[in-house]
Amino acid sequence: MAVITERAAVVRLLQRTGFTAHTADVDAAVAAGFDATLARTLAAVPEPVTSPAFAPVTRPDKNDKDAKKAYQQQVRAQSQQLVLWWLDHMVTTVQPWIEKRTLLWHGHWATSIKKVKWPAAMALQNQTERTLGGGDFRTFARAMVRDPALMLWLDAAGNTAKAPNENLARELMELFTLGVGHYSEDDVRQAARALTGWLVDRRDDKPSATFVARRHAEGTQTILGQTADFTDQSLVDLLVSRPYSARYLATRMWGWLVSPTPPSESSLARITAAYGPGRDLTAMFRAILADPAFRQADSVVVKQPIEYVVGALRDLGLRPSTMDKKLRLAVARGLTGLGQTPFDPPSVGGWPTGGAWLTTAAAQTRIKLAAALARAADLKAVSSQSVSKRPAYVAGMLGVSAWTARTQSVLTSAASNPAELVTLALAAPEYVVSR
Repeated sequence: MAVITERAAVVRLLQRTGFTAHTADVDAAVAAGFDATLARTLAAVPEPVTSPAFAPVTRPDKNDKDAKKAYQQQVRAQSQQLVLWWLDHMVTTVQPWIEKRTLLWHGHWATSIKKVKWPAAMALQNQTERTLGGGDFRTFARAMVRDPALMLWLDAAGNTAKAPNENLARELMELFTLGVGHYSEDDVRQAARALTGWLVDRRDDKPSATFVARRHAEGTQTILGQTADFTDQSLVDLLVSRPYSARYLATRMWGWLVSPTPPSESSLARITAAYGPGRDLTAMFRAILADPAFRQADSVVVKQPIEYVVGALRDLGLRPSTMDKKLRLAVARGLTGLGQTPFDPPSVGGWPTGGAWLTTAAAQTRIKLAAALARAADLKAVSSQSVSKRPAYVAGMLGVSAWTARTQSVLTSAASNPAELVTLALAAPEYVVSR
């Protein structure tokens, strides 16, 4: 299997653990070496982050139409504020891997604000994913089964012994820890009983989960062949201890970071060994990114729309929080048109991956958004180049190693107009896909 050059591997590493790969950053990383760059990237720790301070959201009486309208407007405004805040942080952070990792976990524990309708709870979940996404997966999963937003999303808030709700139990096994085929319907029913007794406390509008013992199912449950009086935490411990859990997590993250083609058995063995009994997520990411398959020429991934938009904003020096209203609306509509808005996955299964993002409609949306960004960007540096050198200069600006002959021809024909040149470059396959 053909492998890429050392420089191309570094470019790939910077793109997939962040959002961009500018020439200066690539040069520095090549000088340091792939292994040192990987070690430095994964050593990043979450910087202090302060999410927006939301005013309490008061849920209206269902018969009060005016109160319902005001409530919906308040939730909508706070949701937009939350999206803007995270986009802004992803664009400006000096630790892009932390935000990229948070985005990956957002796709894994996919939760939608459209059902949760509580921006403060979504912000709390976002912070949990940022803080715990590189440590022990058991600790992370234990926190997530008590995450108020996830509980509301999967109908686990108010789960009682009289009427155990199976949604969280099912997705905890199928999507979050084990994968399809590694549990039975009886396991789901029993796990649902273990998860009973929990409520989401909305007092003072501070999201939290509260356990009410009298609502919890008494007695033992038999789950995956183990019989015990399970709690939510001991249930998580059981699930993440299963061998399939490591394989499932590794395969899912592989699809986002390396290739839509699942890892080979030898790669999977290396990755799960690194993850180990301590369920070390950073060790897992290190093994994935250091795997020989990462350097194979056909390990190509399509950028998710959020990755694409954040990367373009970083490349063009545009910050969401300082954009004018018109451009901010163009970015929001662009993300909607491309099919991926933060905090709004289509289902608990998260967003599609790979070629699903490369539709004709998405291409049209991408060009329209790229044009708006190019018009707003300061392109004096592009204009200062001779017309013949502009395509190559823009390639470096956008972190593209080289244009294909076909793209080069298109860009050369537009090079006299910097905004048009950048628009076409942002829509080119070389920028949309991480090779």
